[in-house]
This record gives sequence, C-alpha cells and structure tokens, in this order.
Amino acid sequence: PADDVFIEGICYVCGQWFVRLMQMLVVPLVFCSIVCGAASMSDPKMLGKVGIGTIAIYLLTTALAVIIAIILAEVCKPGMGLDMAVEPTTTTTEQTFADMLINIIPKNIVASMNNGDMLPIIFFALMLGFILGRLGKKVATVNRFFTQFNAIMMKMIGVILRVAPIGIFCLITRTFCNLGVSGVLPMVEFIGTVYLGLAVQ
Repeated sequence: PADDVFIEGICYVCGQWFVRLMQMLVVPLVFCSIVCGAASMSDPKMLGKVGIGTIAIYLLTTALAVIIAIILAEVCKPGMGLDMAVEPTTTTTEQTFADMLINIIPKNIVASMNNGDMLPIIFFALMLGFILGRLGKKVATVNRFFTQFNAIMMKMIGVILRVAPIGIFCLITRTFCNLGVSGVLPMVEFIGTVYLGLAVQ
C-alpha cells in the first residue's frame, strides 16, 4: 500500500505536476520578456546589436555548456554503477551548423513554441518587439498586453516557486525509493558533477 498509494501515487503525481508547471512557463516567459525588451528600443541600430548579441550569447553559452558537460562526464563519470533500467525509445538526428542557422527563422512559430525550440522563438520575439517599438502609440494596446502578460508570468513563477519544495521532495522520494540504498551514492556523485558544471559555467 505504501508503494502503490504514496510512492507511485501521491509522489509520482505531485512530482510530475511540478515538472509540468515549470515546463509550461518556459516558452511564454521567455517570449514575453524578449518582446517587452525589444519593444522598449525604438532605435533599429540598438536593437540589431542586441538581437545579434542575444543569439550569439545563446549559441556561445550552449556550446560552452556542452563542452563543460563532456569534459566533466569523462573525468567524473557520474552515475557509474547505477542501473536505471531505461530502454532507449527514440534516436537523435545530427544537425549541421548550416541547418542550425537556417532553423533560426521559424517556418511555423506555433510549432516552434510547441516543440520548445528557443532560437526560432527568440528570433520571432525580437522581430515582433522591434516592430511594436517602431509603431509606438499605434499599437499601444498590444504593447500594454505583452507588458501586463509578462508581469502575470513573473507572478506565476513566484507562485510555483512557493510549492517547489513539495514538488522536489516528491520527485526525490520516488527516485530513491525505486533505486534503493545502492542507488544513493551514484546519484549523489551525479548531483555533485551537475553542481560542479554549473559552477564552472
């Protein structure tokens, strides 16, 4: 009963709720923040520098994160000896640098938002914000909408962070109950490697 009701019932549901709440807010929060920031810059030259800089920093930090992760994974080998018994279900397709540059411009912004593709979302948000900033008072209602919606997103983040300890407790409880005592040490090593990577980044 403890496993069925508490671990695989309450902890599983509450943990997944917390994860989904965080995933739910990523795209609208990033999108509204960038639109509001770009809309506040009426100078095209200034926005061009900010837009190029935003995409360049995104690519640079992503590349650095991958390099750091690979080096730390080779040195620390986190998770060695831990059998999660997870079977691969999907195969990843390699993407060339040229394809990545092409995919910055979205074919369908709704599909990009649905898939969580951040580069196309950033590009569209910058373009939309720039046009809103150039039109000024003509689109004051739209500008006000994004400003107010961004404030709502920030408030929602605050609400979710209040329940974060409960969600994290449920996730960790279910994980360790399923792994057993033998899975604690490899998991601690993995967590330590993640924190080390974040510190370096």
